[in-house]
Order: sequence, then structure tokens, then C-alpha cells
Amino acid sequence: MDFRISADDRVGAQPKKPSKPRAESRSKGARVEPSMGKSAGIFSSGERPVGGAGSGPKGGGKPPRRGKATTGRGRKPRKSRSGGFLMGLLWWGFVACLWGGIAVAGIIVYYGAQLPSSNTWAVPDRPPNIRILAADGSLISNRGKTGGEAVTYRELPYYVPAAIIASEDRRFMSHFGVDPIGMASVALEMIKARGVTRGASTITQQVAKNLFLTPDQTLGRKVQEAILAIWLEQNYTKEEILELYMNRVYFGAGATGIEAAAQTYFGVSARNLALGQAAMLAGILPAPSAYNPKSSPEKAIQRQRLSLNAMAEEGYITPEEAAAAQIDPDQSVRTRVAGSESYVADWVESLMTAYIGDIESDVVVQTTIDYKMQKDAEFIVREQVAAEGAKRGFSQGALVAMDVDGKVRAMVGGVDYQASQYNRAVTAKRQPGSTFKPFVYMAAMEKGYTPDTLAEDAQFDYNGWSPRNASGKYAGTVTLRQGLAYSINTIAARLAIDVTPQAVIDVATRMGISSPLIAVPSIALGTQEVNLLELTSAYAPFANGGMGVIPNVITRIESKAGDVLYEASDAGPGRVIAPDVLAKMDDMLRTAVEVGTGKRANLGDWQVGGKTGTSQNARDALFVGYTAAMVTGVWLGNDDDTKTTLSGGNVPATIWSQFMTKALQGQPVAPIPVGSYEGQLASQQVIDPSTGQVVIDPNTGQPLVQYVDAATGLPVQTMTDPATGQVVQIDPATGQPLAGGAQPIQSGEALAPATGLPEGGLIVDANGVQIDPATGMPVGQVVTEQAIDPVTGFPLQPQSNGVGQAPIDPATGQPMILVVDPATGQQVWVPSAPAAQQIQPPAAVNQPVQVKKPRTLMDLMFGG
Repeated sequence: MDFRISADDRVGAQPKKPSKPRAESRSKGARVEPSMGKSAGIFSSGERPVGGAGSGPKGGGKPPRRGKATTGRGRKPRKSRSGGFLMGLLWWGFVACLWGGIAVAGIIVYYGAQLPSSNTWAVPDRPPNIRILAADGSLISNRGKTGGEAVTYRELPYYVPAAIIASEDRRFMSHFGVDPIGMASVALEMIKARGVTRGASTITQQVAKNLFLTPDQTLGRKVQEAILAIWLEQNYTKEEILELYMNRVYFGAGATGIEAAAQTYFGVSARNLALGQAAMLAGILPAPSAYNPKSSPEKAIQRQRLSLNAMAEEGYITPEEAAAAQIDPDQSVRTRVAGSESYVADWVESLMTAYIGDIESDVVVQTTIDYKMQKDAEFIVREQVAAEGAKRGFSQGALVAMDVDGKVRAMVGGVDYQASQYNRAVTAKRQPGSTFKPFVYMAAMEKGYTPDTLAEDAQFDYNGWSPRNASGKYAGTVTLRQGLAYSINTIAARLAIDVTPQAVIDVATRMGISSPLIAVPSIALGTQEVNLLELTSAYAPFANGGMGVIPNVITRIESKAGDVLYEASDAGPGRVIAPDVLAKMDDMLRTAVEVGTGKRANLGDWQVGGKTGTSQNARDALFVGYTAAMVTGVWLGNDDDTKTTLSGGNVPATIWSQFMTKALQGQPVAPIPVGSYEGQLASQQVIDPSTGQVVIDPNTGQPLVQYVDAATGLPVQTMTDPATGQVVQIDPATGQPLAGGAQPIQSGEALAPATGLPEGGLIVDANGVQIDPATGMPVGQVVTEQAIDPVTGFPLQPQSNGVGQAPIDPATGQPMILVVDPATGQQVWVPSAPAAQQIQPPAAVNQPVQVKKPRTLMDLMFGG
């Protein structure tokens, strides 16, 4: 068909009055205009015939019939104006789309070129999670950058991923990574709302952004996000993409991933989420900080309702199920509250690098924590702080409880973990006050003092230092037992000066204090800072027979696949207190609880030893005590170090007693072991009795060494166990190692002044004299004890009577003497013994020793 269009019909041309009819025939070479031909010129209703008013006879006449065109010589058909505009619009629309497509392609190529080569694209590893378990396998907490372990798609109830799909990306299962329909819907929604209403990113795009890109809201980032989303869809299944999303998306409150969110908000695994809980978690995702149930419970409820309705609309659940799972707006959302076990989890996390180095994948940590004890400790500390804190001026508390071998069973680092994550049991260092005094007294016992040694409780000055008793009262002459039991400052100060501060530091370090200490006399009063964990562990040797411990909370670390990465060892420092010294310390520390400042810590049938402590201005109040089964330390005070009206013997001792009553419930009562050398071997150099010189082994040129029974001091036959390399005792009757053979004590250690034995028990003094381990005296020497008045606790003074023959003491074989009991005025026979050793005032103290009429300690202290 030949289309013919006149020049007047072109866009923009002005119609002209017809002149002479144009001939149909044209000369050769003339321009040929397209025309409609005889059958062209179809109009729609309302259109006028081409040609204008001058058409037809006399410029008038009837219009042609509908659907037909009139033609004639000198007359040509004219195209409608609306038809031309539509054609132009379509044309320019096509051109615009073409150029727009080219521009979009250019943008995609430009920003895509900024991405690394696609053959290097890979999903980055998820940050490793640390799953921390109690001793019984119950979950304490998850730690790491995510706060929860990864879970697989198929481990979850069907409604968990369904809730996320219905809320975040309804066409997730059908789109190719980018959802054009969704984008158009969001664009229309924003046009109507005249503002941004919601995002248009698919779940796949969000995964791409979270895995590979920054959160910047720029055109380039959105283009790259779309490219990566399409790549993800081509290389991963829908389940895998959704699994990546659920395990890496942020849910607020520090929880990344569905498992972390379930544990954080509801205290359950994501595997056990209920329908309503799953819907609430899905509702958090658009704005985690604003919609989570901890910060905005009302909004969380609203978002839950929207999620449930969306699930019902998509057919994942029925409307009845959606209604049943909704939380009543008038109800509160019950979320998990982080308890004191979180202090333990933080501590464990801080230890991981030291135990296994950098963590590259998920690990499971088995701890020593007893979950019931942990919650009991948390409750007791919180209740006592609430009950006593306001009237006594303190607001914080901490507790550490461990077995006598150092395994930590409970730790409370503060009253409220959500309010403060600062761990006052491990991180904080405070003055221990008088709880440090046992190390001073132990140094004195190793120098040769006994619990019955007399000391003068009176003010003195030593190089400008003048210690005072907290009560402002002074008792005069007292025993060391009484000095420790009643926490008399002047006695501890005199002892520290006498044995030297460095000796006190050596004892404290050996017992388990790891904080740096300075050798000054005031160390006797606990003025140098330590943490509660090390202080508590330093008391463990008093409870376990004298063996040093290393506090431990981790027993085993495994990979998620079950490979063992670390396993705790039972090895420790070994013996740190000689048995005879331990017996003296046990005597004094038990007295401190029975009748001294720690009386509130009594536990009925259990033997209890311990010590109270109160720092200057009562800024810190402590009690550390032990039984044969457990050691526990308690601290109370304020974070800002302000004064209180506490003392170690009131609220701290009360907390200790309440906790230990629960912790020991059901355990058989056992006495505190004081240790012995029985079954142990000690090495000693062989001495030639004729010359008193060390015998030299002619084969080695070294001093000849023999092993003796540490309990009797008698030489024994030994051999080296080829399996262990240990020296063991041989049964002379059989020539075989003794069953449960005697354990050797390492030689080469310094001799303890009290016994001539090192911590390991070498039974030879500096002069080569054999020492009896049972008495600490040279073998064959008789040891007598000072007679003590059971009423006053003071030595009975020998009196000359000149009457009759003295009876023989059956225990020593020595004659006894008559003395006068100052409490009764009666003469009594007692073993003969030299006067008790008395601590002399320091050289710088120019004060006479006061001699007073003996009275009871209570009379002396309180003026009775």
C-alpha cells in the first residue's frame, strides 16, 4: 500500500488553502511523498475530512460517511494530529528507553568493574562463636562477635524461616536475587506517601550487602549489591542463602544471628522457638534498635502482630494460629535477664587466647561452674546488698567460691550485670585489709613462733610509721592466736617488721598472690591491692593440707566437630606449707571463726577457718573462709571507693555463711586436713658421723645423697620408676615398690626456720644435723610445751615450791614442776619448759614492755 503525505501534514506545518489540483503524475526526478492511496485515510468518530472548509462543492456539502474517505483530483487525505502525537510519543519513548538501557548498562559495567574478579568471590567465614557450658553441660552463655553459634536451616522449626520470608521478602522463593515487582511496588508506595516508606532490597541483596559491602546508601553500592545478589542466586540454593541471612543478620541488643537473638531475648535455642517468639524476632529486622523487646516492648508487640498476619496471608499458618500466637498488648514481654553467669562468660572469653591462641572456628568450652551454686551466690549477694546496702552505705558485692583444689564453682562479679559489666571479682583490685594477715603470721610461724608466743598490743612508732588498732583500744600482752583471732593491727605490724616485709611477700606469693607487692611494713595491714580471685585461691592451701593451687575455670575446650583443643591438668605448685606450720595456722584461723571477728561464719558441724578484713574507713569489707570441701571469698563496698559502715565480720561473714550452707548441703562433714609427711621421701646429703663432713661419691665427685622417710627421718631403699622417672620407696621384704609408693620431695629448696625443712621437706639443717619432721627439732632432743591456762589462754608462770619429789611427765620422761594457776590460785603440776618466746619491740621503739596482771582477752580489750 502506498502512503502519501503532503507537506502540509508534517508536524508543525500550517494548513494552506488549496490552489490548483496537484496532478497525480509527476515529472521524472520529482519528489515522491508517501500517500495512503485510494484506501487510506481512516478516521475515528469525530474526525473531520482532510482538506478543510474548502473541500467539496462550494466549500460545503455533506461529510463523507463514517468509515469512508472521499478522494478526488486536487484533494489528498490528511493524517490526524492525535495519531501523529502518539506515534511521536512512542518513538521518543523507545529512544529514551534505548538510551536509558545503555546508561543503565554503562552504570552496571562501571560499578561492576570496581568489584574484584568474580572468580575470587567467596562467602567469608562467619566470626567464630565461643559456647560456654557449666559443669553439667547447661549453657552459660555464648561469646564472640556474634553472640551465638550458627544453626542450619533444617534445624529450625518451619515457621522460623517462614516468618522471616513473610516479613522481609514475600517473593524470595521465586525471584532471581532482585525483585522488580517488589521494587515497583515500593516505588509506587513512596510516590503516594511522598516519602521513603520501606526498603526494596530482597533477602539475597541484604545477604550480599552484609557479606561483601559497606552499609553506605549510595547508587554504586546498590548496583554492586544487585550484581552480587544475582551471583549468589546462581551459586547457592534458596535454603543456603536464607541460612546465611538468618545466621548473620543483626537482631539488636548485641545479638547477631537467630541463635544469639533467641538466647538473648528468650533464653532458649533457636531450635526451640515458639511461633510467637519467631514472629517477634522477624518483626525486629527492619529496625533492630527500635523494635527489639528489650528496648521497646510495645513496638515489638506491634511488629509481632504484623509478622503473624503476613504469615497468615502467605498461607504459612492459619488465621487462628496467628491470633493464638499474638501477645496481648496489655501484657509485658518476658525476656531473658543476663545474670551473674555473664561475669563468668566474660572471664572465660578473656582467657581463650592464652589457652588455645587465635580462634578461627566455633569452639565449645566446658567449665567448672556449678550452675546451681552460681545462681545461689547471685541471689544471696543481691539480697544482702538490697537489704543492708542503704543503711550501711555500700552498693556492690562480689563472691568467689572454689573447691580446695582451685576449681572455681561460682563467681559473682557484681550485683547487676545488665547495669555494670565490670567484674569486681577478677578485674577489680582492692585493699584486702586484715584478710592479708594470715600470710604475715605464716611467715612468723616459719621463723619459729607458735600460736602461744606472747606479743605486746600497744602503740609504737617505727621509722615514722605508727600503726593503730581500729577500735582505738590496746590489750597489752596477748598470744599470737589471740592477735590473729581479734585482728589486732599492732601485733601483725610487729611480726612483719620482725620477719621482714620481704619474707611476708615471699609467703604470699608462694600461697598464690600474683599481684605485685612492695616490701614495706604496712603490708602487714593489707594496704596493697589484690583481686578477690587470687586472695581466695591463696587460702586454699590452708584447706587442702598445704598444697598450692592455680585457680581454674576451664576444664576442656573442643572444636564444634569434637576435636580436643585443650584439657586441664591436675598439676600444681605442690606443697607450699610445711605440715607443722599448717597445723599452727589452722589453729589460729579456726580460732578466728570460733571466738574471734569471724563468729558469724560458723557452720555447725563443719570445721571452719577464715579471716575478716576491713580496709581504712571501711571502704572494703571482706571475709575469706574455708572448710575441708570449699574456699569462698566475699567482698563488699562501692565502686567509687567511698567509706561505709561495714566490717568483714558483719555482712560479708553473713553472706559467706548463707552461701556455704547451701553449697555444702548434702555433702558429708569432714575435718580440715593439716597435712603430714607420711608417705613422702626426702633427700639429704650423707654426713660422715666421725668428721661431720658431707660424704663425696667417688664415682661422680658429687655429694652423696640418700633418701629418708619424711615422717620418721630414717633412711629407706629407693629406686627410679622407669615409667614416671620418679624416685619411689622399695619394700625391703619384697624388693618391689610400695603400693601407692612414697612420693619424693624435691631437694635444693631453702630450709624453713621452724622445722629445718624446705617446702618439700629436706630433713637436714644448715649444719647437716638430721631433723625430726614431726617436731622440727634435732633427732633425739625432747620437746616440751608451755602449760597454758585454759581460761585466759596465757602461759602458767612456774613458781618455786621446794616441796617433795616432782612427778615424771609420761609424755616426755622429764620431771614436772609445780606452778600456780593465776585464775584459781591453786598449785598444779605441769611439764617443765623454758619461758615462752616473746616478741621484742623493734629497735626503733623506745618503750618498755608492759607487765600487767593477767586477765581475759575480753577484759583487756573492752575494759571489763
